[in-house]
Amino acid sequence: MKRRDFLAVAGAAAASNARGANAPSTIIDAHAHFYDPSRPGGVPWPPKEDALLYRTVLPAEYRRLTAPFGIRGVIEVEASPLVEDNQWILDLIAREPVIVGTVGDIEPGKPRFGRYLERFHRNDRFLGIRCGDHWGRNFARDSVQPAFVSDLELVAAAELEMDAVGGPLLLESLVRLTDRIPDLRVVIDHMPYDPPQDPSNLARYKGALREIGKRKRIYCKVSSVLRRSAAGVSTDVATYRPALDELWDVFGPDRLIYGSNWPVSDRVAPYASVFQVVFDYFTAKGKPAADKYFWQNAKAVYRHCCPRRSDAGQSVL
Repeated sequence: MKRRDFLAVAGAAAASNARGANAPSTIIDAHAHFYDPSRPGGVPWPPKEDALLYRTVLPAEYRRLTAPFGIRGVIEVEASPLVEDNQWILDLIAREPVIVGTVGDIEPGKPRFGRYLERFHRNDRFLGIRCGDHWGRNFARDSVQPAFVSDLELVAAAELEMDAVGGPLLLESLVRLTDRIPDLRVVIDHMPYDPPQDPSNLARYKGALREIGKRKRIYCKVSSVLRRSAAGVSTDVATYRPALDELWDVFGPDRLIYGSNWPVSDRVAPYASVFQVVFDYFTAKGKPAADKYFWQNAKAVYRHCCPRRSDAGQSVL
């Protein structure tokens, strides 16, 4: 273990011990990625030029890394637009009880969407799909197309959810989409956002955020908190309190979800630092709030994400 990782682990463990009375009873990490570039054909992401992320990233490493923090289950979020990579992850889940489910990638509006959804939905660890401004897609454009909306109606009817990935102006499209599909459960990935600098776009973002706050089926994944500055990366929760307070005010205790975004989070700080900041913030809200943030809200939106049992027959969640 590198020295900075060791110090971060020690700091997070100390924080956990210091706030034991408010620590959550268990933890689901609702956002991590697993992939293996050594597979035949390689992987579409990350690129070979990415020296940090282009390596084999599998649950054994995740379990070792997160052992000090009481994390009992992780939700894998797609890292590939290839349809058959959904099956690769489901096969991995069958061997790895720590993975409690996957948010896959099937593109709405494309031929055979319904057939693929039916196929993967037979496995109750297939929890939903991710849509947004990734893999060269444009959510603002796509989300108003009739075929796209019709396919997401199938997702809602199957009682699956949709993760949404993009930037601040994605929220306007989510408002319009959920006007058309009010039963769709949505999880917005990687908040808090950096607010737009342009005054017009900032007003649009703030307006959409207020509207989303009224929509009880839209959840927020707090999975992009730490920021790098010229002085480095602060692990003091006070640095991030204004952004976290805004999310608390908008979504309340029932719609905020823990996600690490590991291993992408390593670009900013070690897992322990990412965990420590949100642990400090949410345990300060009291144990009921910490339980909701760290696992109960994930169960509410992802539905089948737990429990699972290890090979020894013990519940992992």
